[in-house]
Amino acid sequence: QVQLVESGGDSVQAGGSLTLSCAASGLPRSRKQMGWFRQAPGKEREGVAATYTGSELTSYADSVKGRFTISRDNTKNTVYLQMNSLKPEDTAMYSCAAAADGAFQNPFNPARYSYWGQGTQVTVSS
Repeated sequence: QVQLVESGGDSVQAGGSLTLSCAASGLPRSRKQMGWFRQAPGKEREGVAATYTGSELTSYADSVKGRFTISRDNTKNTVYLQMNSLKPEDTAMYSCAAAADGAFQNPFNPARYSYWGQGTQVTVSS
């Protein structure tokens, strides 16, 4: 059974930093695409970063490029999202997702991903 568990969400002031973690279990050991998405109240889900385990492939949404960094620790089956220079507009529920198989493609299309975590809340105050 696949399980994705996020942690690290918190309330911070603008300009602050947070690191989110996504601990994965039950996923196959083969290369897989994993992504971070966020959804603010009243808004559509937005992909912010994605990576392909076992490679250097990453992708970032323009809104977070230069501020967010996605990384992974394959030994711990954990994907991280380092968020710097946070802005109030970054406030959202952040969720990680994993694709079942396949190549690195459509990183910000939710339909690409088969497994989702419950999410962790990030609130940035001005």
